[in-house]
Amino acid sequence: MTEAEIEQLISNGEFPEQTENRKLVQTHASWVILCDKFVYKIKKPIQYSFLNFSTQKLRKHFCIREVELNRRLTPNVYIGVVAITQQTGSVNVGGEGEVIDHTVKMHKLPSEKQMDILLTKNKVSENDIENLAEKIASFHKETSIIKNKNLEDIREEYNDLQSQKDFINLHSDPKYAKIIDRAITTSNSFLTHHKQLLTKRLHNGFYKNCHGDLHTRNIFLLPEPVPFDCIEFNDDFRQIDVLNEIAFLCMDLDALNRKDLSELFLENYNKLFPTITTAEEGKLFIYYKSYRANIRAKVSSLRAQSATSKKEKSTALSSAEKYLDLVESYLVDL
Repeated sequence: MTEAEIEQLISNGEFPEQTENRKLVQTHASWVILCDKFVYKIKKPIQYSFLNFSTQKLRKHFCIREVELNRRLTPNVYIGVVAITQQTGSVNVGGEGEVIDHTVKMHKLPSEKQMDILLTKNKVSENDIENLAEKIASFHKETSIIKNKNLEDIREEYNDLQSQKDFINLHSDPKYAKIIDRAITTSNSFLTHHKQLLTKRLHNGFYKNCHGDLHTRNIFLLPEPVPFDCIEFNDDFRQIDVLNEIAFLCMDLDALNRKDLSELFLENYNKLFPTITTAEEGKLFIYYKSYRANIRAKVSSLRAQSATSKKEKSTALSSAEKYLDLVESYLVDL
C-alpha cells in the first residue's frame, strides 16, 4: 500500500465493524490503525538488510507469521489476517474488490495498562513481576529448541556500535566515544574467552525460538501479563539464548531505575527455569544486558542523526548517552 491509500482508508474506507475512531500510529515498518475495539497493523512496502516487506506476497506471508508466532504468548489478542481491498476508488478492510494488501487484526487493549506506562506511575507490583516471570519461564520451557546458530553474529552486532562513534564524539561528551571503545574491546575479549560456554549452551538447548523483542513497551498487565509484538520478520533475531531474551527485559527495567524489579524477575525466572547455574553464566547474563543497552544506544544515535528538529535530536542524544552509561555500568562486572 501507499501513504495515499492509507489516508484514503482512514478517511472514508470501510472496516468489518463500525468504528468512530481511526487513529494512525506509524512505526519504522508498519502503519497501525487504532479503531474503537480493534487494531489493524499494515506492513509498509520496505526492504532493509534484515527485513523484506517489498512485495504483497511477502507482506501477506509475514502477516500470517506474525499471528502464528504471537499466538504462542497471546492466544486471545491476535485475531487473524484480513485482506485489504480496492473497489471503485474506495480502499476497505475486507469486502469485495481487488486485493491490494493484507493486515493483521487484533483486539484493542487499554494503552494505560502497558507495562512501561504503569512503571512511570509506580503501579507495577512485585506480584506482577512474579506472574510475568512465570509466564516467560513457561513459554521458554515449551518453545522449540534451536540447534544451529552462528555464535559469532553477536560479536558483529555488538561491534556495529563503532559506526556511531564519530557522531557521538562530535555531538556529546568525549567520554562516550571512550565508552564505545572500551565496550567493544571488552565484548571481543569476553566472547573469545567464553566461546566454549556459548557453544555448550547451544548444545544444551538454551537457544530457543523466543519472542525476540521482550521489553516493557511490549507487555500489557491486565493484570495477567500479555507479551505481544514478537519479531516475525527475521528468524535469527528471535532464535536466541533465553538469557539474551530476559536480559532485554531486565536491562529495560534497569534503564527505568527499577533494578529491584529487574532482580526480582531474574530471581523468579531462574527458580522456575534454571538457566543461570554458575558464576560464568551470571557474567553471560550481564554481557547480554550490555549488548541490549548497546543496541538501544545505537538506535538512539541513529534517531539523533535523522532528527528534523533540535528538540528531537537532543532527546535522542540524551537517550544514547543514558544507554551508553548503562553499558559502562555493566562492563565493570565483566
